[in-house]
Amino acid sequence: MHLIVSQIEVVYRHDAHAGASTRRAYLHAQHGFTLVEMVTALVIVGVLATFAAPRFIDRNAFDSRGFHDQVASTLRYAQKAAIAQHRFVCVAFPANNKISLTQGSGSSCGGNLASPSGQPAYTISSSNATMSGYAPFYFDALGRPSASGVIAVNGYATAITVEAETGYVH
Repeated sequence: MHLIVSQIEVVYRHDAHAGASTRRAYLHAQHGFTLVEMVTALVIVGVLATFAAPRFIDRNAFDSRGFHDQVASTLRYAQKAAIAQHRFVCVAFPANNKISLTQGSGSSCGGNLASPSGQPAYTISSSNATMSGYAPFYFDALGRPSASGVIAVNGYATAITVEAETGYVH
């Protein structure tokens, strides 16, 4: 009788051990997402599609911001070049979306101002963004502008201001 009982215990222990490893294998074999995870992912994708996608589809806002920064940098470069070279630097607007920089010894400028990369003429333009509220002016040898003003880039909320006495561009 003792032999029969020990054989039953061995079989029972073996089955219990096999069940635990089978359960562990089943838990590790599960793949996929729960319903809560799927709903959460769909909500996040929906929110992103509602708010973020229109900003990426419409390039005008990006073009306007980029052109705004480019115009402000160009005006800062014109002022710094006037101070560094101790010359007048004229800022002209040959078209609605272009800026051209020239230099000279007096308030009348004639020679093209070289760009920072060494190109003979410094001109920027944009095919999508436009400016308003501008008039040609020059920076004198001390970096002061002949006229202060505000230049607005259409499609961007913040205007570019050139301070009267200092020539500071912001």
